[in-house]
Amino acid sequence: MAPHAGSRYSFSFGIRDEVGRLLLTERVPYGFQPHADTRVHLVAEGDSLWGLAGRYFAPLPRACGFWWAIADFQPEPIIDATLELEAGRRVYIPSLRVLTDVILSEQRRRVSE
Repeated sequence: MAPHAGSRYSFSFGIRDEVGRLLLTERVPYGFQPHADTRVHLVAEGDSLWGLAGRYFAPLPRACGFWWAIADFQPEPIIDATLELEAGRRVYIPSLRVLTDVILSEQRRRVSE
């Protein structure tokens, strides 16, 4: 889904990857990969990516800032983080281990550059 009108991302043309998914940046998203410690969160009214990141990544400084990892980690990545999450939707949450040791790893950063 493309960013909706009025979104702070609506100015972005985006970039399509090799399978046609629309991404906002050239950064290669980690994407969804099943891990034994992946959590499934059932969205409640008022949940946001920022709030979920703050809740699940709380041990990290500025945990809410890792909302993008949750957005990227969905089987169908969330392109516009400003859209309200639909109550009842299942959101896959990478574990703190996967976030720090895999998604944010130095080795992964080198490969993406």
